[in-house]
Amino acid sequence: MSPVDLLIAAGVALLAGGINSIAGGGSLILFPVLVGLGLGTVAANVTNSVAQWPGYIGGVLGFRKEYGGQRARMIRFSVVAVLGGTTGSVLLLTTPSEAFDTVVPLLVFLASILLAFQTMITKRLKKQEDGVAHADPAWLYVALFLATVYGGYFGGALGVILVGVLGLGLGRLKLANAMKSAISLVTASVTVVVFGIWGPVEWAYVAVCAPAALLGGYLGAKVATRIPTTPLRVLIVVFGVGVSIYLFLRG
Repeated sequence: MSPVDLLIAAGVALLAGGINSIAGGGSLILFPVLVGLGLGTVAANVTNSVAQWPGYIGGVLGFRKEYGGQRARMIRFSVVAVLGGTTGSVLLLTTPSEAFDTVVPLLVFLASILLAFQTMITKRLKKQEDGVAHADPAWLYVALFLATVYGGYFGGALGVILVGVLGLGLGRLKLANAMKSAISLVTASVTVVVFGIWGPVEWAYVAVCAPAALLGGYLGAKVATRIPTTPLRVLIVVFGVGVSIYLFLRG
């Protein structure tokens, strides 16, 4: 890789971090760029996962007030996230790369479509919110496990999936958003450990992309309330669908 490649990757990571704060879907931007810079799809995926990990810390810190009285629930959800994230990460590293090449266009397309309907999902969940505390249904833990398996394997638009699942299971959208950030951080932390030890991570890209993504997330949070998110979301969705078509034809 050349200094120009590293500069491009850092610039895109900065943009991806900002997009994650403003509209979500930043991983759909950085992943194809890493592929375009010459990484294989699996290497690009694990490098993308490790590089974007610092951004999840900011999300958890931003919701820290919402975690009051939720310690036991957070522990239960974190255990599920560790199991699911580990399963997904191990699946990625132990299955043939050809299998990932086959499924990744579909995953990118699915993530793009979920992002397209994010606002609709959020509005519907908000209408259903009753503000009453309920016992966590058993199906919620199964759904969280499957979601975090996906997060460990690929992870694009994981936050959208988690908000939908948690919103339905908890009945409180604000709490669902907070728990989404915590579960995403745990899942991402698992992938960092697994991929960092056994995965084909390109550490030079991580070294420039991780701080850039963190800075982008911070700057994005500052401007999130000042710019319309809908046009940006539409652009990301169109880009993501285009990438999925490209990867499908490329495979």
